[in-house]
Amino acid sequence: METFSRLFGSLLAFVYHCFDRLVIQGYLPLLTRPENIVHFFREVHGIRAITKEVLRERTTVYQKWVEAFARNHGIPIEWAQKGVRKEDYVRPQFRSLERQNRYGVYFILKSMERGVSFRSSQPKFPTSDPDYRILHRQFSRFTHYYFYIRDEVLGPFVMCAGSFLPFHTTYYLNGHQLIENELKARGIDYRKNDNAFLWVSDPEALQAVADSLSPQVLQERLDYWTLILGPKFSRRERQAVRLHRHYSINQVEYCRNFIFRRHFPIHHLFERSCDLGLARLTSDALSQIFGFRLTKKLRGKLHTTLEKLDYGHHVLRGYCKSTFLRMYEKFSTFLRIEVCCNRLADFGLKKSLEHLPSVARVLAAVTDRVASFQAESLNVNGHFPLFQRLAQPIVNSRTRVPGIKIQDTRMIRLMEILLHSGTQVGGWRSADIHSAVLAAFGLAPDTYSLTQLRYDLRKMKAHGLVERLGKGYRYRLTAKGIRVALLFVLFHKRVCGPLAASLFLRRPDPARKPPSKIEAAYRQADASIQKVIDLLAA
Repeated sequence: METFSRLFGSLLAFVYHCFDRLVIQGYLPLLTRPENIVHFFREVHGIRAITKEVLRERTTVYQKWVEAFARNHGIPIEWAQKGVRKEDYVRPQFRSLERQNRYGVYFILKSMERGVSFRSSQPKFPTSDPDYRILHRQFSRFTHYYFYIRDEVLGPFVMCAGSFLPFHTTYYLNGHQLIENELKARGIDYRKNDNAFLWVSDPEALQAVADSLSPQVLQERLDYWTLILGPKFSRRERQAVRLHRHYSINQVEYCRNFIFRRHFPIHHLFERSCDLGLARLTSDALSQIFGFRLTKKLRGKLHTTLEKLDYGHHVLRGYCKSTFLRMYEKFSTFLRIEVCCNRLADFGLKKSLEHLPSVARVLAAVTDRVASFQAESLNVNGHFPLFQRLAQPIVNSRTRVPGIKIQDTRMIRLMEILLHSGTQVGGWRSADIHSAVLAAFGLAPDTYSLTQLRYDLRKMKAHGLVERLGKGYRYRLTAKGIRVALLFVLFHKRVCGPLAASLFLRRPDPARKPPSKIEAAYRQADASIQKVIDLLAA
């Protein structure tokens, strides 16, 4: 992060990090197992035979209560439409509530979804107890209610309640909405667009508010709304069974936002970061960023990709285990690095809501390492003398090793293959590299033989660009080799390629738009020189 601030500090207005999205699950610990249900009905209610009609009765009571609640308060209640985002569908109702500066439930959507429930069945063989039933915990499709709420503290959020025992609830919270409400309470001026703060009168206060999010505040508000909207239990039931909600973190998105003073550097910075990220975010780099250990038993994904979303901008993603990071620009105003975690156990963290500060601390460190990694890749101005030093031959023992030239096509191909080492966690064998080069560039085996490849590897090893792993014949790029390979490959793709194309288009069609800014600048310079020559000739 220090390198990033040193490189782009003059262009940045402010930087802040916070929770972007939280998905919290609430459940009743003493109603989650079949034996808990047996105790609840037999000991508390005196019902011996726990049939499906008995289980269904609790569902019917809650569904009737929800319908009556919506009818008495004039709240729209509808079935969710297939293929329509729920947030987009209810947004007009939220805007109306916001203009009136009112709080509470403003919409209820019903949806058939899979959830946890219990199934009652009779035993296969007769028993001495005629009321004996077997209860199974299962996943089935049943009605879920989505309550759209505007809260004074949490802002707009969604509470999803299942209508079958054990009545699990899920809460979808937006971290930026929480911060916005607190900024309003403290009287701090700000400007917010969609899901980011683009200006704030006191950036330090903004970060302080983001860091002050406490589990106690969340639990207090969630308990309040669950008591009002959740399934109802009598006082006798609560006294007999300790029916309190326990909250755990199911999914979390933590982001670091870079707000720039001007628009023009953001796209170029992001474009360069994508190029370098696809080349440098290898398995080793991802494991260091996330703090995971690479083993053969690694579960989940391990790769980098560049995606284009429906609403325009590109997203650079890096996957590792059940967690992924993404980097994108938005509104030509800010650059965001975001970490999305679906399984906190990957970081050795606990899911209970009380561990929220630890989650924030760990994920903030991950976003900081991503920013530092990108800054180190972008800070290559001091490495260009490498071109000159690598071109000089060196003496290794008694062997004179030739230099590596920038125009050596064989070396460029080899470096480009070695940069994409995410598919070879344990290093590359010579035969694997040879097959990859031939397949990637469509070469015939007699055009680039295995002997030539081994000669190129020895040359790179002598210059300190590749290293052997242990005593085996497996190779990978060193830290110096990664920098050199990036310089060579990007120089050819971003500079040599457009200039070489321009040599064959000395008189291009004026209506044809140049494919890159480098080529456009070259053509403009070429036209200016031609104009000077014409004036001198005249």
